[in-house]
Amino acid sequence: MGEYCRLLLLVGVLVLVREAYCGDPFVFYDWNVSYIEAAPLGVKQQVIAINGQFPGPLVNLTTNWNAAVNVMNNLDEPLLITWNGLQNRRNSWQDGVSGTNCPIPVGWNWTYNFQAKDQIGSFFYFPSLHFQRAAGGFGGVIVNNRAVIPVPFGTPDGDLTIFIGDWYTRSHKDLRAALDAGKDLGMPDGVLFNGKGPYRYNNSVPSGIEYETFNVQPGKTYRIRVHNVGISTSLNFRIQNHNILLVETEGSYASQQNYTNLDIHVGQSYSFLVTMDQNASSDYYMVASARFVNTTIWSNVTGVAILHYSNSKGKAKGPLPDGPDDYYDKYFSMNQARSIRWNVSAGAARPNPQGSFKYGQINVTQVFVLKNKPPELINGKRRCTLNGISYQAPATPLKLADRYNLTGVFKLDFPNAPMNRPPKLDTSIINGTYRGFMEIILQNNDTTVQSYHMDGYAFFVVGMDYGDWTENSRGTYNKWDGVARSTAQVFPNAWTAILVSLDNVGMWNLRAENLDAWYLGQETYVRVVNPEINNKTELPLPSNALYCGALSRMQKPQSHSNNEKASGSSINAGIVTLLGGFLIFWGILFG
Repeated sequence: MGEYCRLLLLVGVLVLVREAYCGDPFVFYDWNVSYIEAAPLGVKQQVIAINGQFPGPLVNLTTNWNAAVNVMNNLDEPLLITWNGLQNRRNSWQDGVSGTNCPIPVGWNWTYNFQAKDQIGSFFYFPSLHFQRAAGGFGGVIVNNRAVIPVPFGTPDGDLTIFIGDWYTRSHKDLRAALDAGKDLGMPDGVLFNGKGPYRYNNSVPSGIEYETFNVQPGKTYRIRVHNVGISTSLNFRIQNHNILLVETEGSYASQQNYTNLDIHVGQSYSFLVTMDQNASSDYYMVASARFVNTTIWSNVTGVAILHYSNSKGKAKGPLPDGPDDYYDKYFSMNQARSIRWNVSAGAARPNPQGSFKYGQINVTQVFVLKNKPPELINGKRRCTLNGISYQAPATPLKLADRYNLTGVFKLDFPNAPMNRPPKLDTSIINGTYRGFMEIILQNNDTTVQSYHMDGYAFFVVGMDYGDWTENSRGTYNKWDGVARSTAQVFPNAWTAILVSLDNVGMWNLRAENLDAWYLGQETYVRVVNPEINNKTELPLPSNALYCGALSRMQKPQSHSNNEKASGSSINAGIVTLLGGFLIFWGILFG
């Protein structure tokens, strides 16, 4: 072989290796999802753990990094993991909900391959099927800034992830059986901090319950990421004698302001900066208490953890710090929510300011008023609805049916306003216009706070108020610095308006985050299709896709025992192949 040819060959191989190693980095996770026995509230029960951990391990990424998460399902029922707030740009195949993915069968594994494209912030994952989130299986996702993008606050001295949420000692199977039988779940048995019960702050808390302790250094500032992973209870978060400085909400930097407490609704995530500026005469309480309930009845359903200074001289003492006393003042929490604003001058995943996307100047192309009501009977079964439709999940995921042009699986006829007709079961979804700008009004005619989440996007929360939304309500919209996030609360007998730019092609779940309402059908999907089919706006069907329903015949058997990593090894194998090729050609050149 001539020297010129050898040189060209070497350059080609080096380019391939550079592409493998110098592009956006990969991180790899192997997860074994199984049951373990735990007693967070002093009652032994099965919880869902990942690699034996409850809550599960942290997924730590940086903007544009790629993740390969190999999930082995060792539960006794099918499983999917969804990534709450991660947008999965161009790649709803990885979204992990029933409309996009076939479930991972018992004893099978499947590898999620996704990129944290153009995102920063605090998110979480959880199992999306069969009410499993009520048993655990959740964990945190952190997407850090790239080093070249400045963060709008000093580097914290530490980073803490906290999961708060209501909890039942009944299993998730018993809870869903109760819903299937037309019953309410009733009051939860407690509120957990990171999978642990309350600190024994008074005699009503049983002794022997393990509680969570957060160890800190005096004078240091910590970033505290708080996620409400519960079923249906809005919680007020506070730390005794400490201010919490809000800096981020679900991937957007917020205008920084101090709070003594903040309401965190189901499915929502926040980042706070907390400076340990108190004396160390004792530890301090960290509290998550139920909101919009009769506090006398719910007094024992309170999560309590301990903030422990390294030089603390004793245990936390005194009564718990008071939360908002507004059971009869319905505007306190709403005004607090309105005070959360977007930091329009900060960059986030990209160097340009967040406010450079002037959402208030974009013409709306589609309007949907989505109205929910208290559960109602459909065909003798208790169900929840949006615009009178209770979503019925088909055996074949919507995304697969769309890919293979199957007819009769779903209909693109979701009504853009409430219909004057009896409620019904249906698989009706929204046909979104690619690169359109959609206005969604979430009208809550139920008696409890509801949270709504949209996969694939961060939307702008531009308005909320009590009563029924009307065309005149647009005059109250915040068209400049409404916060961008993926989960918004809607207060009882009130509305919340959001704006979303439909620039992410895929099939995206729009759902109630309240787990009972979601389970009973309060969801739909938004289909966003680029009429010019290309791999630039949507990635192709993954090679490891699972098939079910009408496409079951296409599924190949999966062999296991020691082969759990089979479907996730393609990335590693590609790099190994490139290295092997490099060594071979190196030998040709110099051997």
